[in-house]
Amino acid sequence: MTDVRAAARSFWLYWSAGTLSGVGTAVTAVALPLTAVTVLDASAFEMGMLAAAAYLAWILVGLPAGAIVQRLPLRRVQVVADLVRAVAVLSVPIVWWAGGLSLAQLLLVALAVNFAEVFFFAANTTFLPSVVPKEQLTSRNSLISGTHAATQLGGPSLGGLLVQVVGAVPALVVDALSYLGSALLLRRLPERRQPQPDEPVSMAAMIGAGWRFVTRHPVMAPATWWACVVNFVCGVQLALFAYYLVHELHTPPGLVGLLLAAEGVGSLAFAAITPWLVDRIGSARVLLFEGLLGAAGAAVIPLGSGWVGWVCFAVGNLLFAGSVVPGSVVTRTYRQVASPPELLSRVMVTVRFVSWGAIPIGGLLAGLSAEWIGSRATLLVSAALLLIGPLLVWASPIRHLRDLEDFEEVPGRTPEVAAARSSSGE
Repeated sequence: MTDVRAAARSFWLYWSAGTLSGVGTAVTAVALPLTAVTVLDASAFEMGMLAAAAYLAWILVGLPAGAIVQRLPLRRVQVVADLVRAVAVLSVPIVWWAGGLSLAQLLLVALAVNFAEVFFFAANTTFLPSVVPKEQLTSRNSLISGTHAATQLGGPSLGGLLVQVVGAVPALVVDALSYLGSALLLRRLPERRQPQPDEPVSMAAMIGAGWRFVTRHPVMAPATWWACVVNFVCGVQLALFAYYLVHELHTPPGLVGLLLAAEGVGSLAFAAITPWLVDRIGSARVLLFEGLLGAAGAAVIPLGSGWVGWVCFAVGNLLFAGSVVPGSVVTRTYRQVASPPELLSRVMVTVRFVSWGAIPIGGLLAGLSAEWIGSRATLLVSAALLLIGPLLVWASPIRHLRDLEDFEEVPGRTPEVAAARSSSGE
């Protein structure tokens, strides 16, 4: 009974820290691009650069981060990452008050926050299975996704309101304080370390083992390529949403926050029904069909003008964001239960490296495309690209499964998973 209570206490501390920092991050999701657009008068291409900088670290250090974190205390990594993010975000209002804010400053801050986020993610997602029983992972991941959706619902609204009242730059102070609060909560968690190899293993070998396991896995690999498609489009949207709302739909800052908050409504609703969907139709079928709804939602986002454009943006944003949640939950849970414990942090960051590496690429290409054909047309093209995701999943062994976990029981499955593990020297 004592162990159950200790595990529950650890999870709720973990959850509280993530929720607190999530609210601040959601505020910054509005305040930072509005700072670029309204304070620095950034162009569409410069907005693409800002979106890319916010995810570039996944390309630069995504793979080694998993191997590095495996050798470090997981709780301590999360605390240090929170403190780094707090300092980086707080530097924006300090430099602005001193009269020296520039686009270069915003790019450096976005990059620094992203570097810290990479290591935080590797430690945070590896930490969760150590405090949650295996049979509770789907429900806990759904709760975390639902909470994230709630912060995406309230955070942008709060961010838009703060920007309207105090200005875009001062609103960033809220995010810095949220990271400090998260660090204080995480310090109360028990320390955890990952299993270490019996013999010293080089960094390259550790990275290679994680890479081979993910890219040769008949279920994880296509799920990862699906995520790449989705995140490429997310990169397009991150780059252009604020620009599109301000320049195409002439939306006031307060309403920008409300329209972006539609993402949270969709994510929260779909996170709530994800366990039910998994029980009724199976996690593999969820992954097969949710991409079609996402493409439809993304196509609605850039339609209309005036108040009709605002309604289309909100509805499309709600549907697209909501459609992504079930696939994200089931694939993350599958990785956590199907990966060997000694490979888990490297599996998680390898998938994030590949899939989130598509976000800065999407952001940069969106900025270039918007300068050429306009932001509305670029958003429409990105919606069509989403159809690639369901095609990739349908062409894989996943189409024969009810649940992703059933793969291990499918007769005649390929031996690539075992090969990846044996070739890693672990």
